[in-house]
Amino acid sequence: MTDTTLSQPTASLGVGSIIGESFSILFRHFIQVVIVGFVPNLIGFLISGLLIGFGTALGVQPQEFTGPGSVVANVLSILVSMVVYSITTALLVQLAYDAKLSRPVRLGRYFGPALSSVVPLAVLTIVVSILVGIGLVLLIVPGLWVYAVFAVMAPAVVIERAGFGGLGRSKYLTKEYRWPILGALVLAIICASIINIVALFVVGLVASAGSIGMVIGVILFAAISTVGAGFISILVALIYARLREIKEGVSVDQIAAVFD
Repeated sequence: MTDTTLSQPTASLGVGSIIGESFSILFRHFIQVVIVGFVPNLIGFLISGLLIGFGTALGVQPQEFTGPGSVVANVLSILVSMVVYSITTALLVQLAYDAKLSRPVRLGRYFGPALSSVVPLAVLTIVVSILVGIGLVLLIVPGLWVYAVFAVMAPAVVIERAGFGGLGRSKYLTKEYRWPILGALVLAIICASIINIVALFVVGLVASAGSIGMVIGVILFAAISTVGAGFISILVALIYARLREIKEGVSVDQIAAVFD
């Protein structure tokens, strides 16, 4: 007997709509986004600057490995960056859902879930970075594909308390949608890169004024680079929400309810 059952068409992710809404949230809550990212970024840059030098931390000077001490300092600097990224992402994910629902942004209430997610987020971010790096060494496309597979790991950890299962959760949610996710992420990365280039240009001009200029440069870079990182975090949060809506029928209201 012939099976005449037709498979249901895959629902569209709606990349254009998600990108547009991400920009809308970023501009409507620009000050809050900058504040959320600025403090952790500034603290991270200051710690990294003390460990490996402010010029190296900002990327305006090359890394130097002159001995075991410098290797340890650079490793610690990377770990600090991962922790800062994790805290910032966890805060911005929550902000994105309140903004999407037109609810008041409640920065004080975001720190509890963010801090409880730091360890798994930082560890999994390092794992994903290594996997993406291996893929990029082989070919650019495999690296970007890995990035798309694990794109919504952070929201899964923060929202669902998935812990170290965040990678598997992201792998499930992104299945069948990785090419459109990849397209959205590439656009976001390009935008963030342009912002960071502008930030580095400004820092280079200010840093030439000496030690005081370097300190001012660190503050400016922390503030400006937050914009690009904020856009990527908001985009990822909305992609995650859309994937759960498609695959599990979970609305944004239900996702955001975990913070109430």
